[in-house]
Amino acid sequence: MGDLIEEWATRVAEAELSGTLPQRWAHTQGVAKRAVEVSHALGQDASLLVAAATLHDVGYAPQLVVTGFHPLDGARFLRDEHGADEQLVRLVANHSFALMEAEERGLRKELASEFPLLEEPLLVDALVHCDMTTTPDGGRTTAEERVVEILGRYGGDSVVGRFIRRAAPEIFGAVGRVEAALAAQPR
Repeated sequence: MGDLIEEWATRVAEAELSGTLPQRWAHTQGVAKRAVEVSHALGQDASLLVAAATLHDVGYAPQLVVTGFHPLDGARFLRDEHGADEQLVRLVANHSFALMEAEERGLRKELASEFPLLEEPLLVDALVHCDMTTTPDGGRTTAEERVVEILGRYGGDSVVGRFIRRAAPEIFGAVGRVEAALAAQPR
């Protein structure tokens, strides 16, 4: 089952992103690679993490944009067009503290009611870790450098800039918790 969901996720993400958004596809591939690297700390949720990492930005695909908020657009696409697993859809909808950005966009109530946050903190944190330690072109970075990069790209007064400044302490906390969990794993 695990390999099947990962393969399916790769096919869907590649089909939606690689042609129209090659840099977003490169980021997605980097996030998925990070997920494979940390997945051993998640046991039975390893494949779910890899699939969510692979699909986390699918809502950026121009053909899928409805609200303009990629976590919500991507989750709806996965649910409505693919009948994807509920946990997977909820991870995509809520990746990297999306609820905080949804608030900036006036979509918090919609996101929270349609796609409640999973009650699996390590899994949620692991997806944040993978996304926030990967550059836009798929390379490795620190969460601190990633936040600076996002602020530089979008500007501090933009919706994304306001969100990322508010979310930064939460992002750093999530990354730290995952790094601690990985350090505690037997070698």
